[in-house]
Amino acid sequence: MFGWTTVAPKVFKGFTLQFFKDTKSLAANQGLYNGFLAAGLIWSFFIINVDWQHNVALFFLACVTIAGIYGAATVGKKIFFIQALPALITLGLLLFSTMR
Repeated sequence: MFGWTTVAPKVFKGFTLQFFKDTKSLAANQGLYNGFLAAGLIWSFFIINVDWQHNVALFFLACVTIAGIYGAATVGKKIFFIQALPALITLGLLLFSTMR
């Protein structure tokens, strides 16, 4: 995410430096999204308390939604439908499931 224009050209040879500049927002969105997802999945794996599991799930689904909105605003609107909308639907289902 942070080394896309500096480190990535050394790793992914065969692309022009302009390519990395042009795709910087895309790389930032992917890094943000994957970081949120990984942190949430790892943390939720260790949570035993059901209430905390619920709260952590809500938080990380919100994070994924924010990443999807960021991607839609900076890269392309299609990202909203691929990233943010599924997270929003899951948020809704999670909230609905707790209404007993």
